[in-house]
Amino acid sequence: MDEGKPIRVVLADDHQVVRKGIRDFLLAGGIAVVAEAQSGEQALELIKQHQPDVAVLDIQMPPPSGIEVARRIRQERLQVGLLILTAFDDDPYVIAALEAGVNGYVLKTADAEEIVDAVYAVHEGQSVLDPALVGKVMQAIIKRSPQPLVYEPLTERELDVLREAAHGLTNKAIGLALGISDRTVQGHLRNIFEKLHVANRTEAVVKAAQLGLLDLPSAHETA
Repeated sequence: MDEGKPIRVVLADDHQVVRKGIRDFLLAGGIAVVAEAQSGEQALELIKQHQPDVAVLDIQMPPPSGIEVARRIRQERLQVGLLILTAFDDDPYVIAALEAGVNGYVLKTADAEEIVDAVYAVHEGQSVLDPALVGKVMQAIIKRSPQPLVYEPLTERELDVLREAAHGLTNKAIGLALGISDRTVQGHLRNIFEKLHVANRTEAVVKAAQLGLLDLPSAHETA
């Protein structure tokens, strides 16, 4: 690393106060925050625009999720280190992030020095996993080992179908909402089941939510 040139970071989190706290940590550690995003879509645009050394991503923010942002960055083969910084310590989130190609996963409960160190480590090509997660993630991988860990990413249309299915809509209602036929909806659902290694719509919605691909609708949305 060029000692005279600070690491350039794009920071993505939908909470301004949280971004300020993280930004202050990074600046104090000699890291330059070149841009900030409050949504996944904005994060993608800013990463492509600024070509940072590292992108620090939250998971839960306006679509796409931080995990989906990471997946798209890897699909486009952009040369940027990816660090998830989140409050979520659930195994499915961590495993999905690792499968998406992130270089590091750190909890927001980490202290400032740990966050700064994680950015430097990712920039140097190292893998970083919050110490609090190592044991449980390994156990989760062991338990899941008979099942396929890798799944094929869903297309934008398949995600559209899955979001409508999450609201309990029938195939016909989904078709009307998206302007496609019932048969096409059925075909998309079949592809979704195969890609996520699930047997039905409920399992598909739950697993997609666990992986950060969609947010489950709240009670007032489904009422």
